[in-house]
Amino acid sequence: MVDPLILLLFVVSGAAAGWMGIHLLPDGLVSATTNAEQLRLQLSGAGGGIGLIAGLVFKKLRVRLMQQVRTMPTDLLVSRAVGLILGLLVANLLLLPVLLLPFSGGIVLLKPLLAVVSNVFFGILGSNLAEVHGRTLLRLFNPASTEALLVADGVLTPATAKILDTSVIIDGRIRGMLACGLLEGQVIVAESVIDEMQQLSDSTNVEKRAKGRRGLKLLKDLRETYGRRLVINSTRYDGKGTDERLLQLASDTGGTLVTADFNLAQVAQVKDLKVMNLSELVIALRPEVQPGDELKLKIVREGKEDSQGVGYLDDGTMVVVNEAKSLIGQRKPVVVTGALQTPTGRMVFARLDENDASTDTKPSSKSKSQGKPAKTSNRKPADPG
Repeated sequence: MVDPLILLLFVVSGAAAGWMGIHLLPDGLVSATTNAEQLRLQLSGAGGGIGLIAGLVFKKLRVRLMQQVRTMPTDLLVSRAVGLILGLLVANLLLLPVLLLPFSGGIVLLKPLLAVVSNVFFGILGSNLAEVHGRTLLRLFNPASTEALLVADGVLTPATAKILDTSVIIDGRIRGMLACGLLEGQVIVAESVIDEMQQLSDSTNVEKRAKGRRGLKLLKDLRETYGRRLVINSTRYDGKGTDERLLQLASDTGGTLVTADFNLAQVAQVKDLKVMNLSELVIALRPEVQPGDELKLKIVREGKEDSQGVGYLDDGTMVVVNEAKSLIGQRKPVVVTGALQTPTGRMVFARLDENDASTDTKPSSKSKSQGKPAKTSNRKPADPG
């Protein structure tokens, strides 16, 4: 019932504006017309058609806005509303001197057009800025809040927006980082990054096409999972490539650039920008022991499989040693052969050091033969004659 009323209101408003807008036309155009009433009807019809189109656009925007409002967090909703109000306030303050200027003839029609364009531009700009820096904006209006006091004391650091690079999206590990809570704040994807992945997906190279499609699918999944937390930045920066535009975006928003590109991370550090290198993060989170490392380990109990022994590192990591069941209670040198990361912790696999003679639990056949005296033969030599 609401949608037909909205459309009717827009059509009536457009027709009324066309009916009364004949006075805004130049006098020469009106006097040249033989039938003024017919011109008035034509303007009313054109205004009603424009009002109908505007009503349909407004209807779609209203439905989309209501869907966003139902799923949007309260703090983000309030911050975007405040940003919209501030944007409209700035637009009207800048527009007031222009509206006071005297215009004559058809130039007077530029006043309402300029008013609409400026309000729409500054309103969207204020809303987007509040969406990225919404929590900081709320702290300005409520400096006595607990969060604001913690930030002022240095106890709590406000979460910065995370700007994703193309390499990180194609890599795919960003999904796990978000699921584990390693990345806080808004996740920003630049329009240039989406364009680059679209070019890759349309490439004739099979590998590039697979990377581009995998990246676009990941963004689609992140949108479905995190909703409005994923922000698409539509700002078009002037630059030679995607990397330069990402650096400009990080500089303007103050966000943290998340990338797996070593050279891009180095350039960001040179420009004193916040950057999170995924490769360095993986190195920092890798196990302390690597395949090939030699350890001195005490076997404390049996393993699940036959002939396995179990020991523990200083940090409590369990080490499963093959062929060490008979060495429980002894400290033996072992060589790490691999590691397994599970949701409950980390497990290391190792084998006994073959170079250590004390690890041999049974004497070899060679040592047995060497330990026995050689038998003497009682057979007499044959007579040569």
